[in-house]
Amino acid sequence: MTATASRTSYSDVELDEIFSPVFARIAAGAVQREVDRRLLHDEVAWLKDVRFGALRVPVEFGGYGASVRQLFRLLVDLAAAESNLPQALRVHWSFVEDQLSAEDAATSERWLRAVAEGTLVGNAITEPGVGAIDRYQTTVADGRLNGTKYYSTGSLYADHILVAADRGGERVSILVDATADGITQHDDWDGFGQRLTASGTTEFNDVEVSDDQILGPGYGVGGRTYATSYLQLVQLAVLAGIAQRALDDTTEWVRERTRTYTHSAADLPREDPLVQQVIGRLSSAAYTARTLVLDIAGELDVLLDAGGQDEKLLDRVEFDVARAQHAVISTVLDATTALFEVGGASITSETLRLDRHWRNARTISVHNPLIYKLQAIGDHVLNGAELPYAWSAGSKRSGEG
Repeated sequence: MTATASRTSYSDVELDEIFSPVFARIAAGAVQREVDRRLLHDEVAWLKDVRFGALRVPVEFGGYGASVRQLFRLLVDLAAAESNLPQALRVHWSFVEDQLSAEDAATSERWLRAVAEGTLVGNAITEPGVGAIDRYQTTVADGRLNGTKYYSTGSLYADHILVAADRGGERVSILVDATADGITQHDDWDGFGQRLTASGTTEFNDVEVSDDQILGPGYGVGGRTYATSYLQLVQLAVLAGIAQRALDDTTEWVRERTRTYTHSAADLPREDPLVQQVIGRLSSAAYTARTLVLDIAGELDVLLDAGGQDEKLLDRVEFDVARAQHAVISTVLDATTALFEVGGASITSETLRLDRHWRNARTISVHNPLIYKLQAIGDHVLNGAELPYAWSAGSKRSGEG
């Protein structure tokens, strides 16, 4: 559908007409990709063809002008098709959001138009070993970037990489071309789930950096920010999509099944009230997760439409996404475990790969560990403590890896 001069946005129905066929095409190969561990280069190209990365870009710059809620609605649907993809694109969305609120209008427009033409942004923020509790070991000095990053989610699919580095004792964000000389990327992520997110190691060896590639203060600098709730909500959208795909896959399997047990309550599994109860739990989990994600996305719309600086709104959204993190993780992990109760040993067949739903949900849910989030919520409720808006992972003991 072509944008007209008077158009400022697209409806949900119009967006579904554009993206649903692509999502269905992506979903069709999900199990085989899991078996082959084939990275998602083709699928990312399909998303680029329909300008999926430009959902939040204004229509006047070549995007769809989607609201935050519309974006997250589609991220849940994409996660149901392939849960690795929304996670791989997680930092891309926050980069676009930063451009929408940037003070430098000319630079912002340049990047937004680039995104509308297909540019995707990955990240290289987290470091192995000591990490960045004190400062980043990755540094930029004399126009050269050096260091090693891990969990570089999505960077192998990206055109540019957002790098967190130390410059003379201050944290900065640097945007580098993914194909620049001195950059080496490895697909060495060895987690048991979310295997195709390309969350491996990125090495920077004397990569040339110009002043205009340094975007300003890095992650964790500046106090309250919309970005932590936004980025956390992407992970919850992934979980919501996993729950939906687990429901769909399990339902399809049960409908076709004729084997049952001598002591079952019905001749066919789909007519067995105990099996129906499990499907009901899966449906409830998918609904709960999706509803919470879209509700908080609506809050982000209000926050960002108001300029993204209102401290009360920032605290409310951060608090809500923290609470939702527990509700969604608990519900989806329970459901993706319970799905195996609908059948016997045959449901564990490698050809089905239904275990990938639990493995993916378990893996995405350990980002920003829930035990720390719950403690922060409790301290906030009991003592009025401020919520932790950003944090770094690494050793608190100097020199330890």
